[in-house]
Amino acid sequence: MGKKLGQHFLISEKKLRQAAENLDLKSKDAVIEIGPGHGELTRELRKINSESKLTLIEKDNELAEGLKEKFKDDKNIQIMEGDALKAIPSVIGNPSFIIHDYKITGNIPYYITGHLFRVIGDLENKPSVCVFTVQKEVAERVTAEPPRMNLLAASVGLWAKPKIISHVPKKYFRPAPKVDSAIIKLAIHGKQLAVKKQETYYSLIKIIFKQPRKTVLNNLLSGFKNIKKEEIAEKLEKAGINPKDRPQNIKIKQLIELSTLF
Repeated sequence: MGKKLGQHFLISEKKLRQAAENLDLKSKDAVIEIGPGHGELTRELRKINSESKLTLIEKDNELAEGLKEKFKDDKNIQIMEGDALKAIPSVIGNPSFIIHDYKITGNIPYYITGHLFRVIGDLENKPSVCVFTVQKEVAERVTAEPPRMNLLAASVGLWAKPKIISHVPKKYFRPAPKVDSAIIKLAIHGKQLAVKKQETYYSLIKIIFKQPRKTVLNNLLSGFKNIKKEEIAEKLEKAGINPKDRPQNIKIKQLIELSTLF
């Protein structure tokens, strides 16, 4: 049943260990694991730290029941059946969940990756670290910098510094997917970068990256029809952006500065 939900289970102990180790677990940390499947990553997390509190969120009923049986003797493991995208805010909102610090991990299906990043980005109380296994293409997009900046990298870069930890060939999964994957680590900023209104920032980057081959100025003219060309050009120059430049060449700090000017 896992396959119908887009799940391909990582079976390489070496790669699972890499993912677990990069969470930098402390004894009182709490961990949310998304889509634990058969508990392969969960076992590695337990080897590293048997005292941390784990909340496993599994959407597949049969897999959830299997996890409950497998970890029934571990009092520090809670298993939730449901959609992680909806469950995460309620889990961290529970006062009994966070003892010291919390982290999020999991092998993430392609179709929820972008939505998951937005859910985490919108959390008022963010995790300190996230470690995910995602499709290689997604990993390369989210870690991109100028001259390959894109909407996903600009969105995640507001609240985290992403890094590729390791590439994971498709042969390390069961069933094997069609493409390779990668383990990424998101080190969450101590406090969100200075942006006055988060929604303004997200709206702005959607406009800027809507047509990557156009200049930044032309994209903004299309998105802000009520603002004169000269005024937009002035704002771009104040943010240190050449109006004739392409979106892929803009730095996140420049985008943040621009969002404050709008």
